[in-house]
Amino acid sequence: MARDQLFLLKPDFRDDSGGPWYCPSCATLEGVLGFYPRLRDLLEVQYLAFPRPRDPVIAVIGAENQGLPVLVVGTEPGADAALAGLDVREAKGRRFLQSPGDIGRYLARRHGIGAPH
Repeated sequence: MARDQLFLLKPDFRDDSGGPWYCPSCATLEGVLGFYPRLRDLLEVQYLAFPRPRDPVIAVIGAENQGLPVLVVGTEPGADAALAGLDVREAKGRRFLQSPGDIGRYLARRHGIGAPH
């Protein structure tokens, strides 16, 4: 996996309490993708259904890390400096971020977009 992977929930999901719903954190990051469309060429963005198991995430960082949004850091050089001071987690030998704020800060540092304020 060379590029960073961003996993987001699809909108209009339903659960036991009704719906349709959307994930506010995923919507925030969808907004960032809308502001900076070039990110879609730099990241691998996947939209997943709400129900678990979320197999694409499990395959990369394990069943205990299925909460979305999540950005899994790729193997392209230069990520280390962009991760400094962020809540970086690791599973199955992969580093990842779960906080939308940290994801936004990482994307700003890594790809030269505006940072969250």
